[in-house]
Amino acid sequence: MSVRKPFVGGNWKINTYLETGRALGREVVAGCEGIDDVEVAIFPPIAYVLPMAGVLGKADSKVLLGAQDCYPEPEGAFTGEMSASQVADCQATVVLVGHSERRHVIGEDDALINRKVLAVLAQDALTCMLCIGETLEQREAGQTDVVNESQLRAGLNGVSPTQLDRLIIAYEPVWAIGTGRTATPEDAQNAHARCREVLGELFGPDQAQAIRILYGGSVKPGNARELFGQPDIDGGLIGGASLKGEDFLAIIEAARS
Repeated sequence: MSVRKPFVGGNWKINTYLETGRALGREVVAGCEGIDDVEVAIFPPIAYVLPMAGVLGKADSKVLLGAQDCYPEPEGAFTGEMSASQVADCQATVVLVGHSERRHVIGEDDALINRKVLAVLAQDALTCMLCIGETLEQREAGQTDVVNESQLRAGLNGVSPTQLDRLIIAYEPVWAIGTGRTATPEDAQNAHARCREVLGELFGPDQAQAIRILYGGSVKPGNARELFGQPDIDGGLIGGASLKGEDFLAIIEAARS
């Protein structure tokens, strides 16, 4: 594991309800008691961000409260959306931007994702987690690095070096999300290393070495330790396994090694 503090996030997507989410959140908070060497966040369904603040958003909580998305405009006639400032007002401190489901299911393009990145970073209380990753077709065509570089450069256009301490990258190969398929540790490391090279080209090598890059894509207790042991993998963005407290806590523990 690198000198960068590991980060493990649990993306619940639109799973859980108010009481089941609170119970799971309390289980994770209790399991993280005494853990200071890994940063942990939970991203509940957007409807439950504010209610979950009572569980995760406390000053003494070891688990950060996150939001799965936000809209780039600060206010206005955008029915069904939530602005970055509203996310912060709900006591969330981390926001996912550009998740593969937003890109490939909802249809968000690089320009919109970039606007969201800038909107999140414009809020001093928020950290932005920019998600990138290739589809199976792109991987089989040998385009993994090309796709990741393109999404990084587009997503980070206009980001100031002074904002980089509130930036996290999550590499999620689309073909591995929820499929049970996982990139080999070596493949994941290669993708992460190339992403760090691109960050170095954008912001300088020292800044690039400080930015955390997470892996996401069917991470489980059984493979987390080997993945997180790679030099450029700084933790994970966890989907299905984050819905089981025991599994999620085991993954967090793996990030401590």
